[in-house]
Amino acid sequence: MSTRAHASEDALAEIACKKIAGRPQPRVLIGGLGMGFTLASALRHLGDNAAVVVAELVPGVVEWNRGLLGAKAGHPLQDKRATVRELDVAIILKEATQAYDAILLDVDNGPAGLTHKANDWLYSLEGLSCCMQALRPGGVLAVWSAGPDRDFTERLKKTGFKVEELRVYAHGNRGTRHTLWMAVK
Repeated sequence: MSTRAHASEDALAEIACKKIAGRPQPRVLIGGLGMGFTLASALRHLGDNAAVVVAELVPGVVEWNRGLLGAKAGHPLQDKRATVRELDVAIILKEATQAYDAILLDVDNGPAGLTHKANDWLYSLEGLSCCMQALRPGGVLAVWSAGPDRDFTERLKKTGFKVEELRVYAHGNRGTRHTLWMAVK
């Protein structure tokens, strides 16, 4: 994570939210708060009637964003449309049925539990099926990754998603590229 190289996190939210922005009262679930850039981008691309729930496992990350770090992303946690839940995004997904217009997952370095082994479930057929169930018709599952993963693309398709894989720059229009999946129900 970096406060200078967050263009791919911005793009994750921008691309997904533009796909659902015309919906009345869109609901978005973001897995992973990080430095707040994905949340800030989602809020910029959604109307006043939107609601964004952020699931963050680490209470210290939430406090960090409520403090000095919040200024780097424009204090998105102060936006009345944003709610933070300090728990695993998997818990929210398992309880949801057609509750969200978009789900944005930026919880690890890609579709494997590198930093938190339990995240493997999110990217499994079972986890992706749960995401499918949590989305409203035409909803978008957007996933951030440090790099491509052909097997993950196939799992998304096998789950029934219409999949678009994008490569975007991490910083402006140069340097490292990250992978984003936009999977439509």
